[in-house]
Amino acid sequence: MKSTWLIAAAIAAMTLAVPALAQSKRITGESTMGGSGPIKDEMTPEVRERIKKGLAWLAKQQRDDGTFGQNQGYGGTGIIAIAGLAYMADGNMPGEGPYGREVSRVLDHVLKNCQESGLIAGPGDGSPMYGHGFATLFLAEAYGQTQRADLKEKLQNAVRLLVQTQNKEGGWRYQPQPVDADISVTICQIMALRAARNAGVKVPKLTIDRAIDYVKKSQEPDGGFSYTLQSRGSAFPRSAAGLACLYYAGVYEGKEVENAIKYLAKFIPGDRGNMGAGEYHYFYGHYYNTQAMFMAGGDAWAKYWPAIRADMLKRQQNDGGWSGEAGNVYATGMALIILQMPNRLLPILQK
Repeated sequence: MKSTWLIAAAIAAMTLAVPALAQSKRITGESTMGGSGPIKDEMTPEVRERIKKGLAWLAKQQRDDGTFGQNQGYGGTGIIAIAGLAYMADGNMPGEGPYGREVSRVLDHVLKNCQESGLIAGPGDGSPMYGHGFATLFLAEAYGQTQRADLKEKLQNAVRLLVQTQNKEGGWRYQPQPVDADISVTICQIMALRAARNAGVKVPKLTIDRAIDYVKKSQEPDGGFSYTLQSRGSAFPRSAAGLACLYYAGVYEGKEVENAIKYLAKFIPGDRGNMGAGEYHYFYGHYYNTQAMFMAGGDAWAKYWPAIRADMLKRQQNDGGWSGEAGNVYATGMALIILQMPNRLLPILQK
């Protein structure tokens, strides 16, 4: 089932004016997405209470400059942007809502790290394109909800950098140079481009067509996705990213999508037939897989959501946060975005 995306969010009772949609179904045109409506007991009182605890933990870690101290782990600007998205998934906007102050701090930090080239990265960001993707996504969501002119200019610059740094295969990698590509970095940029387009920023059709071609070439016969075109072989985290790439680029059906859904069905948490996603990139993998199953809808979402929800709640610590290999802020931000998917408040998740 396909339904029209809203270009900007209607947070709580607020409705924002949005640009007109074009005709194409890809991210350079009409915003449409597969998926279905809410399933029974999708969001429960217990989940809402756990989310409340998680958001409170995250807020306690944040400093006045938007950073998160020792709990931030590695990742710099990208990690901070993920935390910002977690707040926004609860309905908060810059300066508005229970965590409006925290969102504003994240936004100020992102703007502070917008470089003249368009790259959004701090001085300590070792693989800046990861952070650039998440920061651009956050910036696009913020602009789409506020329509602030100062954000639009920075967002346009960030999109221009993505167009310029796409490599000949159609993907992106760690550095802002059109040299090589991998599926892990590429998904960050495709999501950023989708969010930017939803907010009314022009994204060249050729950029998306080339990205789709790269992702399709990355798919393996078993339905999973390889890390690079040169390093073949499927694995859960990157395969979840691969399917999310297709959806966010506007590919909602076809053999590539069907085969990917079948492959990912083997990684439902707690399922006896689960081949085992394990702890390797746990939050990364399920962050993308939750989005992919959400967009797939139907049986895929109905089977996956209760399982990942239960697994995520089981992993929450007594203080309200989560722990992970990339730091507690990263893990908590990812977990909160996952658990708040049914809120449907982030513009990029609206259908």
